[in-house]
Amino acid sequence: RDDDDINDVASMAGVNLNEESARIMAANSDLVGTQMQSCKDEPFLAAIPLHKRILETAKKLGITDVPAEVVTFISHATQNRLRAVLEKVTVITQHRMESYKDDEWYEQASDVRSQLKFFEQLERLEKQRKDEQEREILLKAAKSRSRQEDPEQARLKQKAKEMQQQELAQMRQRDANLTALAAIGPRKKRRLDAPGLLSIGGEGVGLCGGSQGLGTASPRQYPRQKITRVNLRDFIFYMEQEREMSHSLLLYRALLK
Repeated sequence: RDDDDINDVASMAGVNLNEESARIMAANSDLVGTQMQSCKDEPFLAAIPLHKRILETAKKLGITDVPAEVVTFISHATQNRLRAVLEKVTVITQHRMESYKDDEWYEQASDVRSQLKFFEQLERLEKQRKDEQEREILLKAAKSRSRQEDPEQARLKQKAKEMQQQELAQMRQRDANLTALAAIGPRKKRRLDAPGLLSIGGEGVGLCGGSQGLGTASPRQYPRQKITRVNLRDFIFYMEQEREMSHSLLLYRALLK
């Protein structure tokens, strides 16, 4: 009757469950009866200073004895809390570093950087215009040949003279720099992966001269690990989202920095 049961898929496929169980037990017989041991439980924080800190807090509440299990539990809780905070802040940092310029589903509505550059250019042009006006006034005052000069006219002439001396000094300094650069000639930086760079211990220490050198070392391409840099603004955003820390003193201190 068991062989004719259409619901018994194993029997219809010709598989004997008893034989398969016996074969599995025979194959894993060396694992039967073995004793599994967990790794050593190491606390995340130093036990002695943490125990002392807990006792200081417990004495204020009328507790005089704190067992070692409490210290271990608080140490593990601190580790889990720190891991959770770092994971959330890392996600916030990754969202901040994401670029949506090449995403077809996003359209740029405003460009603050271009607007700031435009205002900076306006300020620079306005400053240049004022400097030109002041320079013209000083030059007119310097060319004036009136016999009766008031103190303001004398001050403008003295300022025009100082401005001309300063411009002359800047021109001389510029000419000296150009002469020095022309004497030195164009300088090209040698690439670190260029042939002839001898590397010992991963650091370039010298050059090999032609075929008489010690040999050339092939450049090694080490995979660069991506580093997520978390700043104070990410922590502030995290604390603002957490209900326990949104009104904490730590958040206000961070905002004042």
